[in-house]
Amino acid sequence: MDIDIKDLSPKEVYKLMTSIIVPRPIAWISTVSKDGIYNLAPFSYFAGVSSDPPLLMISVGKKDEKNKKDTWQNIEDTGEFVVNMVTKELLERMNISSVAFEPDIDEFEKAGLTAAAADIVKAPLVAESPVNIECEKFEILEIGKMGIIFGKVLKVHVADEILNEKGYVDTTKLEIVGRLGGANYCIVSKENTIEVRRPDLK
Repeated sequence: MDIDIKDLSPKEVYKLMTSIIVPRPIAWISTVSKDGIYNLAPFSYFAGVSSDPPLLMISVGKKDEKNKKDTWQNIEDTGEFVVNMVTKELLERMNISSVAFEPDIDEFEKAGLTAAAADIVKAPLVAESPVNIECEKFEILEIGKMGIIFGKVLKVHVADEILNEKGYVDTTKLEIVGRLGGANYCIVSKENTIEVRRPDLK
């Protein structure tokens, strides 16, 4: 089958792309509104884009024609956010936080999570997550109905037990959740990970 994108609605394009571009890492983003209300929501249009400067990117949509999603609005207002890692143990609570609650609702409370103070930004960390990345807004590009948000990494918090002897994160020690199409997820664990070293062709 050949699929011509111009024949699809934006929703159909989204479903097609998210079923092809898999697995996708999940940016579980915590922010705080200008009124001091905590917000937490997952996004899977997420990637690291640069290490010098250290930048990551998330894509966040709008609630409707006039209103941005709370995550986008909070980052725009405060210039800060935290990306938290999602593990299998946290999957159900992450899913709760994906509900489109009203702006005055604290998703930490709804999902039974602990909001811990960050060291640099005012946005909270998900205490239960083994990795938290403190970020400041670098740039926001508004493309169509999407906000392409670039964040500069300021500080990374990592649970000691997942660090290897070189000081890097060994994600095979965790059951990391990846996003697939529809309502499907995958679990990345040591059992389903393979190591392929780059060949030395010199």
